[in-house]
Amino acid sequence: MARTITPKGFPAPLGMYSHGMVAAGGELVLVAGQVGIGPQGVAGPDVGSQTRQAFENVRAIVEAAGCTMADVVRLQTFLVSADDIPGFMKARQDAFPEYFPTGVYPPNTLLVVSRLVRPELRVEVEAMAVRRPSRPPARKRPAIAKRARAQRRK
Repeated sequence: MARTITPKGFPAPLGMYSHGMVAAGGELVLVAGQVGIGPQGVAGPDVGSQTRQAFENVRAIVEAAGCTMADVVRLQTFLVSADDIPGFMKARQDAFPEYFPTGVYPPNTLLVVSRLVRPELRVEVEAMAVRRPSRPPARKRPAIAKRARAQRRK
């Protein structure tokens, strides 16, 4: 589990994110920017619906990599208009308690850009997660080494 970082003297974050995070070693899972396009290939009509779908897409990829949303250690979000910030924040506020039930949120950078790859898209979310390493199988000792140890005991 990742641990949040708040340097001494820093104010609380301005929203549902952490200033920083320390994650235990493991494999990085990098999620390309996900937009609000669902399985039918159609984008939602507004930033709220697109935000919810983008986070569902992130979750699907993270879970396909063997992680949960609790393993996400960084988010980066792109909006096409500052006017979309309230709708984006509302959608996050509604979704994050399910994704992050402990209330520990990954750091998030929010950028307003001139446009995304298609004109109907309002939001894009990138993510980074850390997959905990699985224990490697125990190494089998060669039979020669076993015989040598047995002879030393004699």
